[in-house]
Amino acid sequence: MCTAISFNASHHFFGRNLDLDYTFNQEVVITPKNYPFNFKNGQSITQHYAMIGMAVISNDYPLYFDATNDQGLSVAGLNYPKNAYYAPSTNAPNEIASFELIPYLLTQCKTVEEVKSKLKNAIITNQPFSPEFPNSPLHWMVSDKDSSLTIESDKDGLHLYDNPVGVLTNNPPFPMQLFNLNNYRHLSPKTYDTLFSETLHLDSYSNGMGGMGLPGDLSSMSRFVRACYTKETCLTFQCVPKDINQFFHILGSVEQTKGLCDVGEEHYEYTIYSSCCDTTTGSYYYKTYDNSQLNVVHLANESLDTQTLLSYPLVTEPAIHHIN
Repeated sequence: MCTAISFNASHHFFGRNLDLDYTFNQEVVITPKNYPFNFKNGQSITQHYAMIGMAVISNDYPLYFDATNDQGLSVAGLNYPKNAYYAPSTNAPNEIASFELIPYLLTQCKTVEEVKSKLKNAIITNQPFSPEFPNSPLHWMVSDKDSSLTIESDKDGLHLYDNPVGVLTNNPPFPMQLFNLNNYRHLSPKTYDTLFSETLHLDSYSNGMGGMGLPGDLSSMSRFVRACYTKETCLTFQCVPKDINQFFHILGSVEQTKGLCDVGEEHYEYTIYSSCCDTTTGSYYYKTYDNSQLNVVHLANESLDTQTLLSYPLVTEPAIHHIN
């Protein structure tokens, strides 16, 4: 399970939690402008926008979990089990293999509106990358600084949903997640006078009682509500370091601790990494489960007019600053 958010403050920020019970030994990967992509539909792109994000490199190919291009457009793929449907390939020119969707969009698009146009008649297909990396059942969130889009490929076709909250988790389908927010319209950072009774005195015995009813479990629907509420009500500071810190606090409100989500056979889902890309500068910040220090890789600090992938192994060992 996972959570992705888009957040406007001093800059535009995009990132996610990756929640799984195992790791792929993923790295921060930069794809330069001249790296060749040969897509399954026969289209070849040898010059394109550069991108940075979290990926696994297999056979010199970047399998991205999330990424941002040098135009400020971002995409993240999140688990969507039992709902995702990918069609068999017929070798049509409008097909996109599911594992290709992130680079397919980020190499060619600058905005969400361009993504909508690019996917207008598209079909997501079930062609796997390799036996080692079979298809993952995913849906995707795409964001620029102005808007967000949810992409879901279901049995009844490909759906492009405007995403007014800039949040995505997992099941159920996005329209149900969005409608469910109606059940929490009473939530507030303020504690209001009681409406329970005109005659019975009920004391506001604690700060924060306006948020009573906010779900605290780890289910995807509850995390969607909690992430939306936290993002909508939290402060912004118009200061990049403080807003990046705030972004990670939003993700922290829905992170998973080892031991709380048992998936069987002594495996536990946990937040493997949390990321935040400053899409204005192309700087990719992350922290891992065992290392809560923020680490950053800067897209602008590398030569991007090349063909060779650049990768940066994650810092996973605990880092403790000793004061005395």
